[in-house]
Amino acid sequence: MRLTRFSDYAVRVMLYLAARTDRLCSIGEIAKAYDISQNHLMKVASDLAASGYVEAVRGRNGGLRLARPAGEINVGRLIRHTEGAIDLVGCGDCKLRSACGLPDPLAEALEAFFAVLERYTLADVLDDKGKRLLATLGS
Repeated sequence: MRLTRFSDYAVRVMLYLAARTDRLCSIGEIAKAYDISQNHLMKVASDLAASGYVEAVRGRNGGLRLARPAGEINVGRLIRHTEGAIDLVGCGDCKLRSACGLPDPLAEALEAFFAVLERYTLADVLDDKGKRLLATLGS
């Protein structure tokens, strides 16, 4: 399984914010740290704010911060949110669906994938309070 770029960027934003709990972070700052498109990150940040994962503070000194502690943000639920409905191989549109036994094992495998991710919080995957992440990013 391959996650979408949207999910990838959402996790990156969340990790960056979890490592920078001391202040607000701008979308531009996060985009520069990861060398990714600021426009794409604006869409991701907007979705994360609308869904309650981050708080967006408007204005000249505004920015983003986690809406709750990293230890309360479940990685599996975050990725379920950003991925939406997942059809691994397009079984929903296949004309063999009624005669094929593959959809059930695929659904089981997908649930197992998310079951593992749901055992972790953002704090669990952010080693040493983000020091290594920030050092790697040069922040």
